Amino acid sequence: MHCPFCTFSETKVIDSRLVGEGNQVRRRRECQDCGERFTTFESAELVLPRVIKSNGSRQPFDEEKLRSGLLRALEKRPVELEQMEAAIDRIKYRLRAGGEREVHTREVGELVMDELRELDDVAYVRFASVYRSFQDVNEFQREIEAMDKHRAEKDE
Repeated sequence: MHCPFCTFSETKVIDSRLVGEGNQVRRRRECQDCGERFTTFESAELVLPRVIKSNGSRQPFDEEKLRSGLLRALEKRPVELEQMEAAIDRIKYRLRAGGEREVHTREVGELVMDELRELDDVAYVRFASVYRSFQDVNEFQREIEAMDKHRAEKDE
């Protein structure tokens, strides 16, 4: 690492600590030439897979699209922003953990529905109705019955 004060290319790490819930390392460094000290932060660069849309086109994963979809589904629902952000983190973790370089939008949608099912029933049905293009009230009813069945199985 180059010194930000004199640009000398050799620095010595004096101290390292975990920060940001263990997702980042803070390092205190000292320049071997001018003696100035400075702090750097190091974190892993984790790449999310590309998304294959229904028309076959591919695009980079867009966290903002994910966030806006969740916000629309959770609008006026009693879910804290921190809960939604935690759901986003879990979705991203599951996408990375899958190890795939590309995923279909269908897979992302299913992950979103899994998270919404746990957060809020109404938000889940809202999202499912758009995601699965419900055509009539019977489709809503079937989804609610499936949700109730899933909850009963989970409680057993």
